Amino acid sequence: MEALTEKEIRGSFVNCSKGEAGRIRMPAGFADESTRWDDLDFLGWTDPGAPLRALLVVPGDNGPTGLVLRRPESRRASALRSSMCQVCLTEHASSGVALFVAPLSGAAGRNGNTVGEYLCADLACSLYLRGKRKPKMRLVHREETLTLDERITRALTNLRAFTDRVVAG
Repeated sequence: MEALTEKEIRGSFVNCSKGEAGRIRMPAGFADESTRWDDLDFLGWTDPGAPLRALLVVPGDNGPTGLVLRRPESRRASALRSSMCQVCLTEHASSGVALFVAPLSGAAGRNGNTVGEYLCADLACSLYLRGKRKPKMRLVHREETLTLDERITRALTNLRAFTDRVVAG
């Protein structure tokens, strides 16, 4: 992913007001430029000032698309079940995947309409794809035959399908 400025990130959000986008806190390490853009296919983080709010910024042909998401409240999940992220297809213990809900853009979102997607709870899909982070516990281990580039393309296709559903309202 190409590096983005704070202004580009704030201007990319499609499902919140400009005022809300202006109040979002940037990811940890963003100000000191420690974000490793080469390892990211999209930017995802939890707002340090609002722990139930998560943010995604997804690159696209027409520039980045930012989404405000609602994180689920912490709950104790069974470690004996596994779940799969619908973006990167990484399998985790059930606590490693969470349903993130996004208000739709425009009038539909203002009326309370939402869509959701099961994502890696830490939004670190890019790191799982590259093997730089491993799920804490997996009950089943499957090896993929796709190359890294093919897995990245698949993940971005899955993520863009989700962002398209939000933008379509």
